Amino acid sequence: MKKTILALSLAAAMPTFAADYTDGDTHKNDYNWMQGNLMYAVNELPGESDHDYLELEFGGRSGILDYYGYADVFNLTSSDSSDKDGQDKIFIKFAPRISLDGLTGTDLSFGPVKELYFATLFNWSGGNEDSTVNNSFWGLGSDIMVPWLGKVGFNVYGLYDLNKKDWNGYQVSTNWFKPFYFFENGSFFSYQGYIDYQVDLKSEYSSSSNGGVMFNGIYWHSDNFALGYGLKAFKDVYGIEDSSGFKSTGFGHYFAATYKF
Repeated sequence: MKKTILALSLAAAMPTFAADYTDGDTHKNDYNWMQGNLMYAVNELPGESDHDYLELEFGGRSGILDYYGYADVFNLTSSDSSDKDGQDKIFIKFAPRISLDGLTGTDLSFGPVKELYFATLFNWSGGNEDSTVNNSFWGLGSDIMVPWLGKVGFNVYGLYDLNKKDWNGYQVSTNWFKPFYFFENGSFFSYQGYIDYQVDLKSEYSSSSNGGVMFNGIYWHSDNFALGYGLKAFKDVYGIEDSSGFKSTGFGHYFAATYKF
């Protein structure tokens, strides 16, 4: 499950843009980072789960490759009373994008669009064979300048389910990171979040034809630490139709304490 998307968010906060590679220097905007997030979720959907987890996030830019990923480890103490007891222990997301500007050596920017990408996304889980996630997404990505928010990532994908060996609808994803209040010591508050929304899901695989999430986080950042709260809105998440027996629409709460390596 997608969380803060902080790697792409931090990239969005950088003052430089990577669109113009006509000078041949594809490494002029390289960067990398890693951080650990100790998280607690309340009323996470689907299923209204409360649980702890450790999230190891990483991201960066190397030449034409822009990448982001994280690995979540659930129920850290293996407590029998955890809502995650008996479920998948691990969830991994990896989202590499290849710059079409850098690949072609052409400035493809236009208007508010600063860079175009061949965008991919992979979701994997493990530990419970019946519910293992093995999804891939393929499409077109971009970085877009938006008033007040600044640079926003925007990707449109087709979903190919690697378990079912079939295409199943489309996903629109966007993410943002906006510092909005700075302290004299250099720390600051940010508004950061993302939207993942799926459409045209097949009825043989999903009980709802569309669904998704929107995450809205307020975080305090220093050079090495961050603390944050996020409100996530769910609507028939993962294409599961909301019902009295299994809730998939509503709100969840996320609390994070972060160390930046």
